[in-house]
Amino acid sequence: MKLLFINGVNLNLTGKRETGVYGSKTLDEINKAIAAHFASDECEFYQSNCEGDICTKLQNAVCDGIILNAGAFTHYSYAIRDAIAAINIPVVEVHMSNVHAREEFRHNSVLSEVCRGVILGFGENSYILAGDSFKL
Repeated sequence: MKLLFINGVNLNLTGKRETGVYGSKTLDEINKAIAAHFASDECEFYQSNCEGDICTKLQNAVCDGIILNAGAFTHYSYAIRDAIAAINIPVVEVHMSNVHAREEFRHNSVLSEVCRGVILGFGENSYILAGDSFKL
């Protein structure tokens, strides 16, 4: 199975920013743990702070499933929403934090309705749970 893990805006700062929310591991360290968990599968990792680049990555994806943490784009990016709706690859939306326990603006996602599911609040394990969902 080939899985594509896409991280959006500001997630390149994971481990440095808001460590009380996102933890102290860097995105690279998290990606290595994910790859170790899915050692018998093929994992690709991508991060961008640019909305259009994420849309292009989604549109050009060749994989069995996509795990997407769009960061703040989750709450307002109709472009990413439309890119997800335009492809025939299932996408699971993930968040490391429980967005419903945070600021009000984080409670709404424009992506959820075009995703296969949403997993949130389990830190780095949110990615692993999302990836494992493709094996059910």
